[in-house]
Amino acid sequence: MASIDLKKTYREHYTARTTPSRVAVPPRPYLLVDGAGDPNTSPVYRGCVETLYPLAYAVRSAIKDATGDAYTVMPLEGLWWSDDISRFSVEAKGDWLWTLMICLPDASAALDVPELVARVTGERALPAGNQVRYEHYGDGEAAQVLHRGPYATEAPTVEALHAFIAAEGLALRGRHHEIYLSDPRRVAPERMRTIIRQPVTPS
Repeated sequence: MASIDLKKTYREHYTARTTPSRVAVPPRPYLLVDGAGDPNTSPVYRGCVETLYPLAYAVRSAIKDATGDAYTVMPLEGLWWSDDISRFSVEAKGDWLWTLMICLPDASAALDVPELVARVTGERALPAGNQVRYEHYGDGEAAQVLHRGPYATEAPTVEALHAFIAAEGLALRGRHHEIYLSDPRRVAPERMRTIIRQPVTPS
């Protein structure tokens, strides 16, 4: 039996520096669920988080049963956007649209993930299980940076990332992407680490 750390397998895409840099991210399988509104106050957001993790662990268990290989469940990720991406602001959370997601290994392709999602949702009465989908997602060409500290202090980091993108002769494309490397229930706010990523296109 092998124990696989997917964050190390996909190291280039789950580590970042505190200075912005460019990265290319291919499509990978994910569990995803959509929502809208301020994540700090939305019960829908909380229900989606409470749904994704049990499903991710159920996929992990199914893969372990099928292959004998265990892997570490990946961190929560979020795509954030507004109707006009050029006006996306961390100060206007109530206007946000979002997708929460957890990356899965390629071995998940051998499973009937939608059937598993439906079964586990029924067994555990997961609040957003009937909205979860299984599909591939990749940022493609992007720029990213590591933010250290609480989510509420991300604005300067996002501004620095956008300035880097402009200096590279690029423009924003697609959705603001965050990867939550720290568990806010276990890590002090000042020690939290979040990768902030923005897909780009030639200006």
